[in-house]
Parts: sequence; structure tokens; C-alpha cells
Amino acid sequence: MSVLRLESVTKKYQADNESILALDSISLEVSEGEFVALVGRSGCGKTTLLNLAGAMDFPSSGRVFLDNTDTSTLDDSGLTKIRRRKVGFIFQFFNLLPTLSAIENVELPLMLAGETSCRDDALESLRWVEMESYAGRLPHQLSGGQMQRVAIARSLVHSPKVLLADEPIGNLDTASADVVMQLLRRTAGERKMSILMATHSNEAAAVADTVIHLRDGHIERIERNSIRRN
Repeated sequence: MSVLRLESVTKKYQADNESILALDSISLEVSEGEFVALVGRSGCGKTTLLNLAGAMDFPSSGRVFLDNTDTSTLDDSGLTKIRRRKVGFIFQFFNLLPTLSAIENVELPLMLAGETSCRDDALESLRWVEMESYAGRLPHQLSGGQMQRVAIARSLVHSPKVLLADEPIGNLDTASADVVMQLLRRTAGERKMSILMATHSNEAAAVADTVIHLRDGHIERIERNSIRRN
């Protein structure tokens, strides 16, 4: 079943009275539990595609369906709700709030959604990434790899349909990157969450089920990896 679908999506930006084509007639589907990697040079359209998939931006033409909802039909309130309930975001630079502990950072999406009893769910999410013993630490007391694991716990705590990861290992050493990629692989396999990841790393892309090569806003080719889902 398709969880994320883009139909003939084109995105243009205006800069200095010039139209810049970021994506050109992109069509793709991401199934439940499928791990998809977007690869290509800087400027090829990876981050733009993630922003459209997460309803953070809108196509100039074409349509984006998130859990069978056409995002172009939603008002601001509807967009906020679908992002909070259906999408988890993982960033290269973690985006943890420095004054909140690890568990408080993980609780934040639930609190923003109006939930009042968040601690147990946040602790369970930290257990999933094997960071429960660091629950009380502030971000500056954690390594880069540990911060990214907390960020993954935060992205999972509300059980989204889709995880969007923008260069999730771009700021990590090799050992930490391997741990993060295995966590993402396990999340897709065991929790049946769909993952769309932008990366420059061939090693990271090799962990995905599907690799989409982008070039100048076009899909150049699609590869299927021989990976057994857990």
C-alpha cells in the first residue's frame, strides 16, 4: 500500500526575476515499510523533494498524497495536523533544543499535539534507540551519534506513517553512522514505517530497499537493493 505518492510534481523557484527549476515532473511512490534513499549531487533536488513530501512546501504543479490525503486540499490547520501526526523529521544537525533534556526533547512532539501524559511514550521511544539511560542528559552532554539517536526517538514517538531524513549521518563519524543506519533499517523493517532519506553516502544508500538517483531535478534511474526486511 502506498503511504507517500508524488504525481508529476514540478517545483520552480523565483530568484532575481529568474525561474529556477528544482524538480521536473517527478512521480514516485513509497510503500508501507519501504526504505527509499534519494541520492545525487548537491542541488539535484533531494531536499526540495523531502520538503514537498512532508507538506513543508508545495509543488508548482502536480500533486502530493500523504497517507492518501492530497496535501494541496488542506488549509494551514490541516497541514499542521498532518505533519504532527503523519510525519517524522530527522535532520543532519539534530535540531534538539539545548535547554531540554533528552526525554523532554522526545516528549515535545506529543506535547505540541496536545497530549498531557507523554513521559512513558517518550521513555519507550528512547529505549528503542538504546538511549534510555541518557534520558536526563542535556544535548551538550551527548556525543553526535547519541544526539542523533535522541532525534530519531523524537521522530518516532508519535508513530508517524513516514520518516523524512535529510542527510542523517552527514555530521557523524563512521561508527555512529553505522548505528544510525541500522536503526533506520530496523525501524522500516520492524515498525513498518516508510522512510525517505536524502544522502550523499553510497554506504547509507546501500541499506535502503530502493535507491532513486536524481540529476538536475529529474529521476535519472531507480535501483532495487537485495535487502531482506526484518
